[in-house]
Amino acid sequence: MKIIQTQIPDVLIIEPQVFGDERGFFFESYNEKAFLEKAGISANFVQDNHSRSARNVLRGLHYQIKQPQGKLVRVVAGLVFDVAVDLRKNSKTFGQWVGVRLSAENKQQLWIPPGFAHGFIVLSDYADFLYKTTDFYAPQHERCILWNDPNIRISWQIQEEPILSEKDKLGKLLGDAQVYE
Repeated sequence: MKIIQTQIPDVLIIEPQVFGDERGFFFESYNEKAFLEKAGISANFVQDNHSRSARNVLRGLHYQIKQPQGKLVRVVAGLVFDVAVDLRKNSKTFGQWVGVRLSAENKQQLWIPPGFAHGFIVLSDYADFLYKTTDFYAPQHERCILWNDPNIRISWQIQEEPILSEKDKLGKLLGDAQVYE
């Protein structure tokens, strides 16, 4: 496993060691001991999620103000541009974002610790997106930052308007949102 630093030190790209031959491939997508030793990630994952989305679907930017979730995310079919935004008010990188292309081809994963908003846009015809979380989904604590907040200025790598849920259309600007103290 290879750990790749991003511009926000707590958000990590995890590149598994892939063993492949004419039959196909094998890799460990999660190994508690290796994650702790190589990435310093000590997480108790309590929920696995799987979503499928069509091209141009944008999901996010989601977070839970209470019961914050760390997320280990990856794509098993297709290609997405995955984004994490630092919402930790006392962090040196507060309000900054990092984006990574995750695909079935590159097999990379992204570790997003608690304290971040998360979202992604599908760049392929469809994408199957898997993520492990460190806390349970709690809809009463879920919040959403507007995907195109002019103060965050995420470069989503798209040419047309994304397809959004009604909830995501109502996201708040960072300046008006609840953040982590």
